[in-house]
Amino acid sequence: MNVSWKLHKALELMRDQWFLPRDVERNALLVGRMLSQRLASARPRKGLGDVEFRVFSQWGDDGIIQWLKHNLEFPSETFIEFGVEDYREASTRFLLMNDNWRGLVMDGSARNIRRIRGARWFWRHDLTADHAWVDAENVNPLLAGFTRGCDPGILHIDVDGNDYWIWKSLDICSPRVVIVEYNAVFGLESAVTVPYDPSFHRSRAHHSHLYFGASLAALQRLAGEKGYALAGCNSAGNNAYFVRRDLLNDVVREVPVAEAFADSRFRESRDASGRLTCRSGADRLEILRGLPVVDVSTGETRPL
Repeated sequence: MNVSWKLHKALELMRDQWFLPRDVERNALLVGRMLSQRLASARPRKGLGDVEFRVFSQWGDDGIIQWLKHNLEFPSETFIEFGVEDYREASTRFLLMNDNWRGLVMDGSARNIRRIRGARWFWRHDLTADHAWVDAENVNPLLAGFTRGCDPGILHIDVDGNDYWIWKSLDICSPRVVIVEYNAVFGLESAVTVPYDPSFHRSRAHHSHLYFGASLAALQRLAGEKGYALAGCNSAGNNAYFVRRDLLNDVVREVPVAEAFADSRFRESRDASGRLTCRSGADRLEILRGLPVVDVSTGETRPL
């Protein structure tokens, strides 16, 4: 695909210093735009990881979203993202600042929302930042004022808990692309999610911080019920991309779970005192053995 390694390296260096003067941010945006243009006609061979780059996203999702933008039609250049914290690292911020899309972001922390509204760039873009704890009961009314009967271009659900249940309940709109965080620790084959709890908080649910969300297989099953196809996952093994079936084409295609699945390599496990233990691989699953999960294929709650 001939994506310049030097461009990637320069972008990484600038991204790690995003808080420096405005010219640094402008340079990062410029390099990101150059990478976006280079990837426009790319044909990924090994999955969406082939088109990744980072400007503001935590992982390589800026590149994936730009590639999708180039290869799908988006009549409504709008996005919605839940769980953005203070928006320093977010999957939609490059869309906002590079492509001038209109967006709605929400977070459960009022402090985070104040920081977003106080950012030096906030006034330059059509961004709505709301303080809200999103759950299955309020997701539709929270989105109603923004969508106004129209389908947004991209929806990213990342709440570290009830992601499956929130998407299941969403019926006020049909975004063209839905990005949902999946929990790779649950493995490739099990179609499971944590039981629904409107007050679910990852750090309180289990000390390891590994008990949250749903498996990729569970999300793929739900996607099929809602008219979406799995288009792939990022290489970090935490974000899955679903595209409405009516929009699939020769470039953006459906892939099976076994092909899309990427095991997460980041090591965020903690012990009972909150210290990082950096467990990896199958060791992480053993920490969660016996905790309750819902098997979405049967609807039954069982021990993991």
